[in-house]
Amino acid sequence: MYRYSVGPTVFSGEPESEPRPVPKGGVFAYGAAVVITVAAVLSQYVVPRAVPSLAPIYSNLVGDFLIVYGIPILAFLTLVGTQPVQGFVASMGKATVEGLRWYGLLSLTALFVTVLLALAYLIVDPSALTRLNAPNPDLKAAMGDPWFWVGFSFVIGITEETIFRGWIFGFWTARRSPRWLGHALWTSALFVGVHLYYARTYGAAAGLVYPMLFFIGFAFALALRFSGGNILVIGLLHGAYDSASFLSLISMPAGLAFRYGLLGVGLMVAGLVYVNRNRTYRNAGPGPA
Repeated sequence: MYRYSVGPTVFSGEPESEPRPVPKGGVFAYGAAVVITVAAVLSQYVVPRAVPSLAPIYSNLVGDFLIVYGIPILAFLTLVGTQPVQGFVASMGKATVEGLRWYGLLSLTALFVTVLLALAYLIVDPSALTRLNAPNPDLKAAMGDPWFWVGFSFVIGITEETIFRGWIFGFWTARRSPRWLGHALWTSALFVGVHLYYARTYGAAAGLVYPMLFFIGFAFALALRFSGGNILVIGLLHGAYDSASFLSLISMPAGLAFRYGLLGVGLMVAGLVYVNRNRTYRNAGPGPA
């Protein structure tokens, strides 16, 4: 069992008898913060078209960042508090192992699901796959300075993980919810849902993009749960995944090598964890009669 202390509170991987404070505000305040977050993120797709006079704010990097991420952070700080994110850098060694192994296992799962879906598209509606050739708006905007976006991806990754895994999912682990797995699933689905621009860009073919987003989000939720609440590691992994796309603008082979190299490292770590646990189990011998 692993444990870490955050002031007077304690988190562990197993149930514990010690009482611990729960996030302030309760479920209704949390729900309000989630609604505000979703509205803030989706506003970037709606407001510039509905209110053209506000479009310059969203087209400005600082303005867009403050609305899309600043408003959710302010909402959670005000309504929920910092308790769910206090394990930001907890148990770095364990968090690195958990982050890499879940990233590797569930990224591979996502690739398998994507291949199956692609085969289904080829049978049902092959023409839909042509939509994947549509230019990605994020990559198009980054073409002028891709190195900046390679680095800035890590800022975005850490910020998004703080909001979605730290607060939105972490609220439930902080409350020691026995239904944490269900919360990991629906919060991962919510993470997929706010990436509306994939549906707008790729139409029906977006179904080939969303599985990877879901499984990576789910992997990061599991990593947070089993590491004791560490957000920094999954934020860096998130940033690394995103940065590979921008790196491909500079060199496609480098971008692919970086992304699939990270997948390979994750699978290697998962294999080492499996071997180590099997060895530990065998060495423990039979239990008492």
